[in-house]
Amino acid sequence: MSTEITGYTASALVYLFEQTGDEIYLERALHTARFLLNEAWDERLRAFPFEWPSPSGESHHHTYFFDSGIIIRGLMAVWRHTQEPRLLEVAHAASRAMIADFHSGRDFHPILALPAKEPLPRAPRWSRLPGCYQLKAALAWFCVAEATGDASLHSAWRAMLDAALATHHSFLVPDDFSPEVMDKLHAYCYFLEALTPVLERAECAHACAEGIATVSRLLRRIEPVFARSDVFAQLLRVRVYGSQAVPLDVPAAAAEAAALAAFQASSEDPRIDGGFLFGRRNGAMSPHVNPVSTAFALQALELWREFRAEGKPACRQMLI
Repeated sequence: MSTEITGYTASALVYLFEQTGDEIYLERALHTARFLLNEAWDERLRAFPFEWPSPSGESHHHTYFFDSGIIIRGLMAVWRHTQEPRLLEVAHAASRAMIADFHSGRDFHPILALPAKEPLPRAPRWSRLPGCYQLKAALAWFCVAEATGDASLHSAWRAMLDAALATHHSFLVPDDFSPEVMDKLHAYCYFLEALTPVLERAECAHACAEGIATVSRLLRRIEPVFARSDVFAQLLRVRVYGSQAVPLDVPAAAAEAAALAAFQASSEDPRIDGGFLFGRRNGAMSPHVNPVSTAFALQALELWREFRAEGKPACRQMLI
């Protein structure tokens, strides 16, 4: 079982509760969070393993920097509504452990081997290297610091933000239109999402505007060969979340919303019906529904609907 996707699920269920008021979503979010607390969280190691159970015949005993941040944000989403002390307690402990365990002295290791917490060798793939995309995981520290007043987490967040702003230009090659770049667009959008709480800073607003333009241009060029639904969803969310500081290109957003909606599946199988397909290659849709793509897409389309209907500003704490 993926602990990262479980963390995303907790955040998505809270968002659905906030949008509908239906208590079943909060009940299931709390159930999900308690699994993360009581099963996935390794109290002795102060870490969330990559998968549960860990280790197993199917899963190496690893922990990921990015996944840890997503899980913490899921716990914090549930805590905002339930105020269960242990949710905040574990989120706080996990945040401090991320900083202590993953820091290399100059950046943050993407993956550690458990139980020794030794960094895995880095490889030339974005998910095996540090980079600006890690800022979304560090957003967990920002959330926990707001709730606890822990100044060390605020300081770590600011340092990570400054490092991401200084290095993000090297993450994408502006004129690389190869299909493989679509996966990097997904990762780069994590960086843009993480800027949305701090767009009052001029350098953050500038980076966000630049990033939106770059992702939009590359997405349009690569889309006929390979497109990921989550990239459309992420870009649309950044446009709406960033609209207070970055003028929203309404025609472009409308086109992205329409393209995103085309990925929604219709099926007699209730596990598939309404979900969002992962992607499309050379015009053919992928055959599987993806839970993270679905969570991103449902939020993006609802944010866009609200923006068009009411000009409603998006609440940054609700970002999945």
